[in-house]
Amino acid sequence: MSADLESLKQWIGRAETAIDYVTIPSVDRLSATLDRDDPFPKVSGPLPVGWHSILFPRIVRHSQIGPDGHPQRGDFLPPVPLPRRMFAGKRTTFIAPLLVGDEVQRESTIQNVSIKDGRSGRMVFVTVKTDIRSPRGLAISEEQDIVYRGEPDKNAAPAAPMPAPGKAVWQHQVTPDPVMLFRYSALTFNGHRIHYDHPYVTGTEGYPNLVMNGGLTTLLVYELARTHGTTPIRFMSSRNVRALFVGRTITLCGEPSTDNKTAKLWAQDDTGAVALSAEAEFQ
Repeated sequence: MSADLESLKQWIGRAETAIDYVTIPSVDRLSATLDRDDPFPKVSGPLPVGWHSILFPRIVRHSQIGPDGHPQRGDFLPPVPLPRRMFAGKRTTFIAPLLVGDEVQRESTIQNVSIKDGRSGRMVFVTVKTDIRSPRGLAISEEQDIVYRGEPDKNAAPAAPMPAPGKAVWQHQVTPDPVMLFRYSALTFNGHRIHYDHPYVTGTEGYPNLVMNGGLTTLLVYELARTHGTTPIRFMSSRNVRALFVGRTITLCGEPSTDNKTAKLWAQDDTGAVALSAEAEFQ
């Protein structure tokens, strides 16, 4: 296994490109999914910060889907021989806005493959760097971390909850339901079964309920910062540290700095445990 994992580092430097479009229907559908009362989108209107997450879904033929609903491994992403794959976090720099109607280009490169041993066993982290360009030039530069894990030890004690990184000044609560997850998965063409297949997620992966999409949790944190920040977001880093589940209230929290140039952000589950930690920088 160790030799197989080390061989995955051969994927470092592998790149791929894609084209997508910021369309009126997709923007309108995401607004509805987030339960916003926005005016109908117009061509040349700015795409809200963080909403680029609905662009560039990974598309493969149905016969190339793996047992977990993700595309089979070994095309662009390395064929990690560990069964569980999750979104771990990302760091995003916003250089210029994307506009509704834009044709956008993406170039993604596997920047790193690292192997770590944690309290839950062997893990492989894959870091993908992505640049997104509009017709006006580079708009967004992002690094995303994907973590692969083995099956959990059912006898292991649960990890201690991470304390809140600050005192909540901004706060908003959301209780995700299966329809919210399904709609977001449809928007992002995400077939990962942990977000919609209850028998699979409870029986095969051992979770107590449908798992909240990490990208959706991150987007909700963006919305909190976008709503309360006094200037636009120019950089956001986030780290997913704990799973969230359907039917359990998520509390989104923020603590801005005294000069309003930065903010600590986090998402707590219904027990108060931090599930996502983030930091934002504003223009």
